[in-house]
Amino acid sequence: MTARRALKLIHVVSTIWFVVCVGYVFVLKLLEERFKWWVIFSLSGQSAIVISVLISVYLFALVRDMSGTQQIQVEHPFTSTHYYMGFYVAAPLLGGLAGVFGMIGTGELSRYVLGGIALGTLGTTFCVWVVLDPVIGLIEMLLPASRIHRTERLARAEVERKARQEKRDKLLADAVAREKQERERWRQLLQPEAQRLAALLTDDAPGRHAEQEAVDIGAHAWHLGGLNCMRQLRDMAMAISGPTKAADFISYWWDGIGDWRRPSLD
Repeated sequence: MTARRALKLIHVVSTIWFVVCVGYVFVLKLLEERFKWWVIFSLSGQSAIVISVLISVYLFALVRDMSGTQQIQVEHPFTSTHYYMGFYVAAPLLGGLAGVFGMIGTGELSRYVLGGIALGTLGTTFCVWVVLDPVIGLIEMLLPASRIHRTERLARAEVERKARQEKRDKLLADAVAREKQERERWRQLLQPEAQRLAALLTDDAPGRHAEQEAVDIGAHAWHLGGLNCMRQLRDMAMAISGPTKAADFISYWWDGIGDWRRPSLD
């Protein structure tokens, strides 16, 4: 078994043991009060703080364990070693073991389990994960080699971020330029059809023939560039024809061509 797999296994076992101890303390307190409903409500206020702290301890340790900066050996020469990581993830187990030896000679079983094993686990876990580990990490970050490497790493990260941003900006600018070129090409190709469509709009009595011709014009625009092309052609025709009551005929004539849908009457 590799060291990494062993650490993961110890971490899983320690997490399970930590949760069991938290559950044991909580359930024991309820049993001592014989599940009185008013005690449960009072516990919801006091124990909520304790439970929140315990959950925060575990989440802090989990985030810390997943943090990539903790794996940089130059910046964290001590806490990145397998020996320290083994001690770190095994803190709940070590706390329980210390509680076993610390309460030897205690006659009452519940006091032995609660005061020794459970509270020893919770106390050791809190001290190691919340107090000791951040202090050691802070000391490591203050070392000269760690500070130099961190400064260089952040500088490289900033350069890479700016390079990615410039690449995104360039791609966006290229996309905008291509869209402008495409629209200009559509404008040149569709200018005669826009004039013909404007003439159909201004016709005093547009009939079946005008509708069929408008459909053919719309279908051609759809095949040329899709919905955006159809919208540009309509705008061009509207600009040529000017305000007219028949302007909305285009939306109805083109209904069903590709993705074009006529506006709702609601």
